[in-house]
Amino acid sequence: MAWEDRTPFEAIDYTYGLSEQEVIQLMRRELKPSSFRLWRKRVTARKTKHLQLREPGVNRGYCPTQYKR
Repeated sequence: MAWEDRTPFEAIDYTYGLSEQEVIQLMRRELKPSSFRLWRKRVTARKTKHLQLREPGVNRGYCPTQYKR
């Protein structure tokens, strides 16, 4: 969920009980250093990772084409 750009940190907290800081620590521990740096660069200040910054029309945590049928 943390790797996906559209999933907000609040959804991760609701589902797994991990705060944003705990998710960052988990990603730092589990990813290779270069992968972690790329992820942090991607999600820092990303509007879709924080519910308060999202457009009102975005009401889901994933892209409709994310899960193929």
